Amino acid sequence: MNLAYKHLLPTGFDPSSKTWVYQSNRRFTLSEVLELETMLNDFSKEWNSHGVGLKNFVSVFFGQFIILMADDTHTHVGGCSTDSSQRFLKTVEEKFRVSLFDRQTLAFAVKDEIQLLPLNQLAYAIENEFITPDTLYFNNTVLTKEELENRWIIKIKDSWLARKFNFPHTSPAN
Repeated sequence: MNLAYKHLLPTGFDPSSKTWVYQSNRRFTLSEVLELETMLNDFSKEWNSHGVGLKNFVSVFFGQFIILMADDTHTHVGGCSTDSSQRFLKTVEEKFRVSLFDRQTLAFAVKDEIQLLPLNQLAYAIENEFITPDTLYFNNTVLTKEELENRWIIKIKDSWLARKFNFPHTSPAN
């Protein structure tokens, strides 16, 4: 699975641009992605803060993640604009019958596929070595463009999960 994505991010956005990652509980089909991209583009044109259009970027990555980004060095991203994005995403949930706000399900790159795992099953997956310290984790807690570029897809051992869970001893070859 090709996890290269940085070339898809917009240039000309401040590294501190606010960023939100919404993970779907399933992959969107190709036809759904095409429809969703149209919806996102329409939302992008209307997304504003106190009547002023936001410099923003919206897209679907890997058929499963919706990325919203707003450069608030141009226009302050206030609570109303954040609320409007969440209302929009609720309509996406309803239309495509997906869940975008479940923070208890984590995404990993395992065997060239994105695998979802409930947080309460992670200890079992680690204990049985389905998940290792080097497994790639989608860290959807990133808050800025810079974090999205550098800390979104990371090894578990470099994430908050490494502090929360004990990994079995691995050989030096791992």
